Parts: sequence; C-alpha cells; structure tokens
Amino acid sequence: MKAGIVRFPGSNCDEDAYHAIADHLGQEAVYLWHKDHDLQNVDLVILPGGFSYGDYLRAGAIARFSPIMREVIAFAKRGGPVLGICNGFQIACEAGLLPGALLRNASLRFVSAPAHLRVESIATRYTSQYHLNQVISIPVAHGDGRYTADADTLARLEGEGQVVFRYVNGDGEATAAANPNGSLRNIAGIVSAEGNVLGMMPHPERALDTTLGSTDGVPLFASILESMLAEVKA
Repeated sequence: MKAGIVRFPGSNCDEDAYHAIADHLGQEAVYLWHKDHDLQNVDLVILPGGFSYGDYLRAGAIARFSPIMREVIAFAKRGGPVLGICNGFQIACEAGLLPGALLRNASLRFVSAPAHLRVESIATRYTSQYHLNQVISIPVAHGDGRYTADADTLARLEGEGQVVFRYVNGDGEATAAANPNGSLRNIAGIVSAEGNVLGMMPHPERALDTTLGSTDGVPLFASILESMLAEVKA
C-alpha cells in the first residue's frame, strides 16, 4: 500500500499520519503538496489534522480549493479511499466528499482531551478490526468539531449505517456530557454513501502507542491495510 498525506499551509498532523503508515504498518508513505496535481499513484489519500490556511474563513473552506483537491476529489469519485482526520474531515465536507458541516464547538472553546467513542459500524474498510459497539479512547483536539446536518441527512446517515463513530461515556452511553463539541447525535465520524471516504474528528494517529495513552487507533489503520490486501488478492 502506498499512502499520500496532503500537506496544506497549517497542517500539523501530517508527520503523525506518515508515522502511522510508515512505522506502524510498514507501508510506503509520501507527502503531497497542496499546490501539486500529482497524487503519485497512491492507493490511499489522508487529509491530516491541523489549521489549513489558519481557518481564516471557515475551517477547511480555503483548502478545499487547493489544486491537489481536484485530484483528491477525482480519486474519491473513482472509489479511491480518502481518510479525513479533524481538519481533514472539515475539508472533506467543504469539498462535498461528505455531507454536513463542522461548526464552532458549542462551548466556543478549543477542546484537547481523550474522548470515548463507540464503534457504530464494522462494515467499512476503516473499522473491520474493531468490534461492533466497542468503546475506544481516541484524543480530540479542535475548535470547530460540532458536526451538523439537516434532519433528512441525519436520518439518511443513521438509516444507511454511515455513522461510524459516536461520542460516548466510558460505559458506552451517548450522553451530552460525553460530547466534547455539541455534535448532533454525538456523531464523531461518518463514511460516504459509497463507503470509501471516512471523516472523523478524533485523532487515531495520536492513539498508536501506550506512551500516548492509547493504542485504539491501531485497528483503524490495520483495517485499511487489510482492505487493500483483500482488494489485491481479489
């Protein structure tokens, strides 16, 4: 597997994503500069966390127009897997790869803390190594993480199994207190209708080692690799 990590002005989790692919999976990883048009024949695109263009207009709104995003959008429309983490989730929504939008946290404060998530679906290429309803610990670090969509979109996401992660407490209950940003229905991550684009606010690339407090991000990256190998064998 060859993964491409897009670097925008303000990306700050690009090296963490590179580390996840190269060091934890032992796969090839390359950086993709936001002004380029060449995806370098990658099998996976990662839109990492950070503050693209300083979030000066609206989180992800400017990065959505970077030249590389034309290629990423075309790649996704061909069925290529795209993983958007935090700022990458915002960019994916702004680019129309995922429905909904990410708004300012309900508290109007930046939140950086461990968060409990419940795995809502294991029928995706990103979650096959988890157990259904498994409660995992993944850190969050964002100021604009409140997932919002209209009622019809929310109903469709729920009905078609596109909600992949939900904020919960340690007992697995989706309470208001467990929601760090006010996301509707405690949504922490969703997948596209085609199943190839995943957007999530929490940072799985920061949960790969016990030194950092959790290894619950490892199964996500392992799931991606497993799905790639399955496609090659097929």
